[in-house]
Parts: sequence; C-alpha cells; structure tokens
Amino acid sequence: MSWLGKVVGGAFGFLLGGPLGAILGASVGHQFDTGMEGMQGDVRLGRGDQHRVQMAFFTATFAVMGHLAKADGRVTEAEINLAKRVMDEMRLSGEMRNTAINLFRQGKQPGFPLYDVLDQFRRECHRRTQLIRMFMEIQIQAAYADGGLDRAEEALLLKICAHLHVSRFEYETMKMQFQAQQRFYRYGGQYRESRQAQTSALDDAYTVLGVKSTASDAEVKKAYRRLMGQHHPDKLVAKGLPEEMMVLAKEKTQQIRKAYEAIKAARGT
Repeated sequence: MSWLGKVVGGAFGFLLGGPLGAILGASVGHQFDTGMEGMQGDVRLGRGDQHRVQMAFFTATFAVMGHLAKADGRVTEAEINLAKRVMDEMRLSGEMRNTAINLFRQGKQPGFPLYDVLDQFRRECHRRTQLIRMFMEIQIQAAYADGGLDRAEEALLLKICAHLHVSRFEYETMKMQFQAQQRFYRYGGQYRESRQAQTSALDDAYTVLGVKSTASDAEVKKAYRRLMGQHHPDKLVAKGLPEEMMVLAKEKTQQIRKAYEAIKAARGT
C-alpha cells in the first residue's frame, strides 16, 4: 500500500504535524496532530521516517507548484496542464490524483503559508541536498510551463531557494540546465543539418552536464557521473523521494545520458 493509501486508511503512526500536515490533512479530509519532535537532525532514515519524508515531498511539491502558478496574479492553462502532466507521468489516479489536485489548489489560496511550508519541508528532508535539488528542478519546470519566466515567478523562485538554503549560483545553474535540456530534448538529441544548428545542439549538451566545451574527457565523464548519481531514481527514493516520482528522476537521467552520448559522439570517444 502506498503512503497515501495508509493515510486514507487511517494508519496515522508516522503522520506529519505543522503546516505540511495541515495542508495534507485538508487535502485528504483528516486532521493530523502528530508533532515534529526528533526530526531536526540529519539522521539515517528508518522505514517510518521514509514515509514521512515522502509525504513532505509530495505535499510541498504540489502545494508550492500551485502557489508559484499564481505568482503573476493568474494561473494559465499551460500551468494547469503542466501540473496534470506531472500527475500523468507519475501515473497518479484515484485518491492520489485528487490529493495532488487539492494540494495545487491550496497553494493558490490567499494566505498560503509558503515560508512555513518550506522551512518544515527542509527539516523533514533532513537537509538532504539531492531531494531539495529535485524539488527545485520540478518548481523551475513548473515556472516555465507557460513558455517563459516573468519577474514575479523568478522573484518567488529566488525566495524559495533562500528558504531552502539553495545558493543563487545553484539556482542559475539549474535554470540554465533546464533550458538546455528543453532545447536539446526537443530535437531528441539529434544533430540537424546546418553546422550552426549542430554547434548549438552540442553547446546545449555541454550545458546539460554543467561543463564547458573546453573540458577534458575526464572532466566531462566526472560531471556525467555526478549528475547521474544526483538523479538516480533508486538513490532518491531511498532518501525519501515518493516512489510515484521515480519516473521524473528517470526522465532526468535519460536527458543527461543523451547529452553525454552526443558529446562523446562529437569527440569520437
């Protein structure tokens, strides 16, 4: 049974307290009052703790996504479709999908406690940087759902980063990598006919890996392995990524692998 199935079924031994618990409880029609004692340190996760982190990640992801969609004062059809696409990719159905939709709606409401949610999310993740990075990558993707990033959305993304202790440099790197992934993935990692187009596609591949075109073969390989490690689905799930979100991590690893293969082909290695 999934963690949400246990929540709906009434197995409350590992439930969240705080703002995340209140938001999740409202989304599934329960009142959660379990506290947060003993959850401050960076400790090895037990099975119960893993469920707790999964709940925190899932709850924060869709609620903050809804809040971000409202950042410019309106929620576009593209932003709603992006949220639905994420749900589709996760193969959410029934109660799980309804809960995600309700979380998204709660994030749009006036008075949504964004900073309290982010502070608790970071604590519940035990400050695990790979989980926080995955969370930010999903939010950046959501911000670009309507085709661009306006000032209000970027300002909010930067505030989210500040509360999660993500540096401006890390944010800019993730944003550039996402933009490059979109361009590179749009063409399936295939070179087009013109030399200029080929150069542009290869530049995007290097950006996806976070290295310059002058990097040595060893540096490119190291960057590739580091990114694959950061997005490895099984490792992320072990750290608390909801199993339903494994497909998002797999998509990231596919994009990284295609970029690496394109660079190797261009270098003849």
